[in-house]
Amino acid sequence: MTHAALFAHLRRHGLAHWAQRLESESADWLVGHGDYARWSAALASMPEIDNIEADFSAPAITVAGDCADSSRLRQALQGLMPWRKGPLQIADVFIDSEWRSDFKWERVAPHLAPLSGRRILDVGCGNGYHCWRMLAQAPELVLGIEPSVLFNLQFQAVQRYLRRDDIDLLPIGVEAIPDDLNWFDSVFSMGVLYHRRSPLDHLYQLKGFLRPGGELVLETLVIEGEGGRVLLPQYRYARMRNVWFIPSAAELVAWLQRCGFVNARVVDESRTSVDEQRSTEWMQFESLQQSLDADDPTLTVEGLPAPRRAVVIANRP
Repeated sequence: MTHAALFAHLRRHGLAHWAQRLESESADWLVGHGDYARWSAALASMPEIDNIEADFSAPAITVAGDCADSSRLRQALQGLMPWRKGPLQIADVFIDSEWRSDFKWERVAPHLAPLSGRRILDVGCGNGYHCWRMLAQAPELVLGIEPSVLFNLQFQAVQRYLRRDDIDLLPIGVEAIPDDLNWFDSVFSMGVLYHRRSPLDHLYQLKGFLRPGGELVLETLVIEGEGGRVLLPQYRYARMRNVWFIPSAAELVAWLQRCGFVNARVVDESRTSVDEQRSTEWMQFESLQQSLDADDPTLTVEGLPAPRRAVVIANRP
């Protein structure tokens, strides 16, 4: 897979220095992971699909077409398990991922500025499910960043067939993006903030990536309550080790205002259900159900409030 189209796009729009740095680093991307050879072999074994048509508006990212060897396709895609984000439909193979990511998209999409013609950055985008959904509105460019090697190869499994120049996913962290880039029209950070040791620094980073007037879409864990309330799990939260600060939605708005965002507003707040996150044939490990108190599903196994998520939208002035 090549990122040549993305690098050329960045150069055309005055970001040659960043494009050059990314290009020089790209040879070392992915290959250092111990499972890269196995995952790469699974990707390489995927059979051809003829008469391809894509659908980004349905709940499942769909690559329709004629595949002469569906069993080989299924085996190759199973070689890229576990599939955390989806669902996806590739020819005759339906990937029922752990997360019904379409649930989140349905909560987010009605509140967005129109994405047509926009430059979009999706931070911590997983395998790019939401990036693909954004293409239904014909943006200029959707760029996802995600350090996970497996998620990048899952994205490439779709891109192998579609070969789109208006979308790409890079295996980098947010630190690899220049501060004060001032370039993207929309920046998404969904399911990232609570993993950051310094959430305000993350918000300042996201602000610097946006052009003046650009839109931030922030989705994260929250707790119930008024402004000033923040949960700091002592050890784990819902069995996750790397969860730091979980504010109330009102406090999250205050954080955004403190960082200089304007028009910050909560557009959705809801508890995560076991219908939205669960074990499946394509993600066979334990999931949300096993992270909740067996006697009281309003609590985690640690006795903390069960996962609740909010979507907050704000603008850079």
